[in-house]
Amino acid sequence: MLREAVTRVQTAQRELAGLTSEQKNRVLQQISLQLQDSRDRIAEAQQKDISQAEREGLSPPLLKRLVLNDEKIDTLCRGTEDLQRLADPVGRVISARELDKGLELYQITCPIGVIGMVFESRPDALVQIASLCLKSGNAVVLKGGREALQTNRVLTDCIKEASRTCGITDQWLCLLETRDEVTGMLELDDLIDLIIPRGSNSFVQYIMDHTRIPVLGHADGICHVYVDEDADIIKAISVTLDAKTQYPAVCNACETLLVHRNIVEKIFEPLAESLREAGVEIRGDETTRQHIACKPAEAEDWSTEYLDLILSVKVVDSMDEAISHIHTYGSGHTECIVTENREQAEAFLHRVDSAGVFWNCSTRFADGYRYGLGAEVGISTQKIHARGPVGLEGMVTYKWKLYGTGQVSADYSGAGAKPFTHKDLKQS
Repeated sequence: MLREAVTRVQTAQRELAGLTSEQKNRVLQQISLQLQDSRDRIAEAQQKDISQAEREGLSPPLLKRLVLNDEKIDTLCRGTEDLQRLADPVGRVISARELDKGLELYQITCPIGVIGMVFESRPDALVQIASLCLKSGNAVVLKGGREALQTNRVLTDCIKEASRTCGITDQWLCLLETRDEVTGMLELDDLIDLIIPRGSNSFVQYIMDHTRIPVLGHADGICHVYVDEDADIIKAISVTLDAKTQYPAVCNACETLLVHRNIVEKIFEPLAESLREAGVEIRGDETTRQHIACKPAEAEDWSTEYLDLILSVKVVDSMDEAISHIHTYGSGHTECIVTENREQAEAFLHRVDSAGVFWNCSTRFADGYRYGLGAEVGISTQKIHARGPVGLEGMVTYKWKLYGTGQVSADYSGAGAKPFTHKDLKQS
């Protein structure tokens, strides 16, 4: 049954790939209307999911991710509206070249095909993913966390109803509900073109180890803030607080703070006070504990994604040491330097090898919505195809279109071969 369902998704994708921008935008608009009209149904489903999760002892960070309240629904609706305003990523001419007179080659963006998306807890991710797939002409097979089952069902119904209302197939979206279906999905390398997992490190690694389908994503989000010796104290405290406390249960929250030794005397006391007021537990190295009362940081703290109000703190002697620590323990997600020294900042931005490298601003900005991508299907810490927040541009690949007038390759080889002109064409 799973193969049959995904085959229907693949067939629907070919219809989706032929939709105009106007058709796709109408469905996006209708999705927003359906979400607004379905608030009561979503709230009812949420109550069931949250009650069940609390009975099963779901951890506080995951429980927080599970919530889909009116504010988050409003954000989802704004996201679909933003997507409508963005240019269609499909059919864009990347390059155009004349190979010979009457023989023209075009490199054109096109959908990837069928996306397999596996994610945990956050039901709002379902709408973001589906909306991005629709706009980019991709069909999607979705598997959300068991803890959000009822909410995911309602959201899927909203999207399918929006599709039918606009006169397109609703088979481009398929919701899976069991672990066995995920196992089966990973075997469908002839039907699914890309897997995007969102979850814990062990979860993502499991996906990578059990499929031949290409996998795009990230494991842990171990993000760092480095406070340089030339940092502005007020900026450093503000950026650190936001990066840690604005929403700690997400992958772009700061997990480790690195502080230059020469600024410790100025910043530690007010910083520690601000963190404690925000309810943050500090785990510090030996030097940190000489200046502020806190728990000792163990070796595993430097490579732990807390997803909670816990922050490991280390004192470093130089920016070189900070960068070395980041490359040793970081996950390649997002790092920040706080400094008023432009030369130091540019060196940090150039040398740190992460998907996002920031200067004097919170790591929480590493997000597709905040980047103006409309939304994101996830954050990629890989270096091939897409990196950082994966929005519309990361949801397309390209094909080569060659327009001829009867040419054959034999005319361009051997004795008396015709020469290629290889002349770039103007793109309209």
